[in-house]
Amino acid sequence: MTNIRRRYQINGIVQGVGFRPFVYRQATALQLSGWICNSPAGVELELQGSSADLDSFDHVLCHGTPPLALISSLLRTDIPPGEETGFSILPSTGGAADIRIAPDSATCDDCLRELGDPTDRRYRYPFITCTNCGPRYSIITGIPYDRPLTTMAGFPLCSDCQREYEDPGDRRFHAQPIACHNCGPQVQLRSATGVSLGTREEAILEAVRQLKAGAIVAVKGLGGYHLAVDPCNHTAVALLRQRKERDEKPFALMAATIDAARALATLTEQEEQLLTSPEAPIIIVRKRDHTGLSPLIAPHNDWLGLMLPSTPLHHLLLGEHFNQLVMTSGNSSDEPVAYDDRDALQRLSGIADCFLTHDRPIHIRNDDSVIRVFQGGPLFYRRARGYAPRATPLPFAVPPLLATGAELKGAVCLASGTTAVVSQHIGDLQNRSTYDAFTHTISHLSTLLEIRPELIACDLHPDYLSSRFAEESGLPVIPVQHHHAHMASAMVEHGLEGDVIGLIFDGTGYGTDGTIWGGEFLIGGYDRFTRAGHFRTIPLPGGDAAIREPWRMAMSYLYQALGEEAFTCGHPVTSLLPDADRPLFAQMLRRGINSPHSSSCGRLFDAVGALLNIRHRVSYDGQGAIELEALAEGAQEDLPPSDEEYSYRLLYPDSAPFQVDFCPLIRELMAHTADRIPPATTALRFHRTVAAAATEACRRIAAESGLNHVILSGGVFQNRLLTEMIYTALTNGGLTVHTQRVVPPNDGGIALGQAAIAGRRTT
Repeated sequence: MTNIRRRYQINGIVQGVGFRPFVYRQATALQLSGWICNSPAGVELELQGSSADLDSFDHVLCHGTPPLALISSLLRTDIPPGEETGFSILPSTGGAADIRIAPDSATCDDCLRELGDPTDRRYRYPFITCTNCGPRYSIITGIPYDRPLTTMAGFPLCSDCQREYEDPGDRRFHAQPIACHNCGPQVQLRSATGVSLGTREEAILEAVRQLKAGAIVAVKGLGGYHLAVDPCNHTAVALLRQRKERDEKPFALMAATIDAARALATLTEQEEQLLTSPEAPIIIVRKRDHTGLSPLIAPHNDWLGLMLPSTPLHHLLLGEHFNQLVMTSGNSSDEPVAYDDRDALQRLSGIADCFLTHDRPIHIRNDDSVIRVFQGGPLFYRRARGYAPRATPLPFAVPPLLATGAELKGAVCLASGTTAVVSQHIGDLQNRSTYDAFTHTISHLSTLLEIRPELIACDLHPDYLSSRFAEESGLPVIPVQHHHAHMASAMVEHGLEGDVIGLIFDGTGYGTDGTIWGGEFLIGGYDRFTRAGHFRTIPLPGGDAAIREPWRMAMSYLYQALGEEAFTCGHPVTSLLPDADRPLFAQMLRRGINSPHSSSCGRLFDAVGALLNIRHRVSYDGQGAIELEALAEGAQEDLPPSDEEYSYRLLYPDSAPFQVDFCPLIRELMAHTADRIPPATTALRFHRTVAAAATEACRRIAAESGLNHVILSGGVFQNRLLTEMIYTALTNGGLTVHTQRVVPPNDGGIALGQAAIAGRRTT
């Protein structure tokens, strides 16, 4: 039988994830000769054998790679046969770098079996790991990715672990974080004052006892600390809310097993797949009745944030002790998650009663990812642990650059050539601690990716801390309009070129005309954009206060729709304005005093939520809109066809973008409120009206421009109900609609769009 030889050049996440031993085992099983080695661009290998055996290898390569591996490009070339026998792993080669860092990963099934096996030498070891699971991104201190350049450097391998590490046939071959009871990190339980309460197994058992007694326990995870409490202990949950200064924003729950998760929520097949995936994200799922959970877990909310354990320590903590625990980010309100041990003890000592910690340092904080399923696929609310820093291909080459994102839900992007890497979620850049996390992430990721930016892209808003960082960098700066960046981020995801229609709906974005945008209909691509239309602008009385107090937006919309009658219409929101303040408030609306104008879709949702008396004040971003959506989802779907929507108008001023005017909606909604129409029906009708207006406007743009591709982006498109309505209507109308899957549609995806736009302007 004639042998042939084939050379493979493979790029992607193929280092530090068991890829070389995987190839070694497959080649040996198929009796193929050749070699494999790491290269700066990924992995190179040569294989020699029969054509049938090489085809078998190719099939496994496409369908059976290790769970943490991700092949982004594969080049096969047939070359002349060689003389060697057997297969070997060679030392790494030099050359141009194309570094891909594997994200952190939840405990694999093999390690989980060993964790519970009394005969295994790693039985109940809280840091059991292999090449298929465990910490990666959060422990890397530099490149190349070898143990000395991770936070495992201080834990020399014992002889047993060393033997596994050097054996290509072992599951732990070159798994940098491997360790065992004899040579690895250990857990410890400390009091809030730092006093040791136990080590190793006793630390875990004492933490369980504390939780059962109603204590709040800070638990060190993969990318930072969680705050854990028994979710069925109402008093303990209330105490956590009080200490964490988190009034109503839902707490995430960690279920011990998928069966425990099913007892808490009605799970779809896709939701279960995401929950049990190596990424182990938080999934937003519909909760069941009569779960025994404290109502303070998710007040006024029919949905839960649910995840499964992501570390062996989590498995040991829940195990046979708890079916579920609250596992919320270890921080106070508006602060980044704590990850450094000293900082955690200092910042969380006023919240946690004790700390279940360990001596393996976390080098970079990485909060939990949050996802909701939409149309059978993931829709990111927050992209972090498990997904960052996976690379995203760009449709064109760009010079080395940094994009600093926006202010809320901060994330940065480093790009070079045809690859962009979006960082983990950093947080809202509104305080010093989050800004420090922002700068640390930029420094760390730049080092790992070996990207030295030649320019910086930032938001058009000059007062964002991310924009100030860019201006103070000393590098050329390219400001990018906020909603243009939203549109471009979705275009990158789908590999689109040319012009598209962008429906960009969010809460706040600085416009090119100096007003606050947020209900936008754009036409354009990476090079440029035109504002074809927008929601009719309306004053934000009190500026940022109107975001925190939606009753102000309700009054503004009432004034726009009813004029002076707004102050005497008798709606409950008018009672929130003291009589003495009414003349000044009226002046604010009439003359625009401390009332910047905005076309925000988010503020429209706030106003309607307040008019339905759902939420007059909010304690977290998007609270009113979330509760309005939940109310609408509970409505009956059998509204008469003639009564499905409220009225709206499309206004076409001369030589200016069109405007969508929702004043008719406000007037009709007030009439329905007076007629005691159920609020859920009104909420559903409102969603249908916004969807109908967006659809009509988009179809008109498509007819006039000849464009067929439509982008849906911006934080409002985290609303599943509205997104489904618009997506379905536009698709049924023959348009091709693109939603976001790789990065969040909220401001967490802004940096990717900034990078693409800035990169295009320089090429």
